[in-house]
Amino acid sequence: MRGHILLSHGSDSGPDATKVSALAALAESLGWSTERPDYRQDDLNGHAGSVQPRLERLRAAMDAHKAPVVLVGSSMGAFVSGLASLDRPVAGLFLLATPSAIPGVSQAFDLRAGVPTVFIHGWRDDICPLDALYPVIRRQRLPLLTLDDDHRLSDSVDHIASEFRFFLEKLAVAA
Repeated sequence: MRGHILLSHGSDSGPDATKVSALAALAESLGWSTERPDYRQDDLNGHAGSVQPRLERLRAAMDAHKAPVVLVGSSMGAFVSGLASLDRPVAGLFLLATPSAIPGVSQAFDLRAGVPTVFIHGWRDDICPLDALYPVIRRQRLPLLTLDDDHRLSDSVDHIASEFRFFLEKLAVAA
């Protein structure tokens, strides 16, 4: 087994959502183990109210593994994945449609420096504006792939899966 991956779904979604399911299946086919925390109960607290419970749930899942895990997140899942990387070691971050902030939450999006990270975002994302994410990406000079898609990135699942395969192959070589 190559390592463990935690895939965090976005709000108004679930652990069986299209993107996280496709990425989990791909990772498993490459020899990685995967886990998809279910944040639906946390999300009943609203966007601002779900951040802390999601973060606690993700940290607990991370702490259950001896080696650093790879975090994959979409939207709210990307937001908490970045925050979790600030106080837990991670092997990599693969972040989709990442919000730079959540209204009502004092902490803006951030992530640990030096962690292999890829951002994928839709040009037509009207929920999480791409421009707001640039300062974080620019500060650490991280890769950003922008696709002609909206917030859900549903028209780009195959492209995202190809990028994820490449990302995991690079992590496996580096290990």
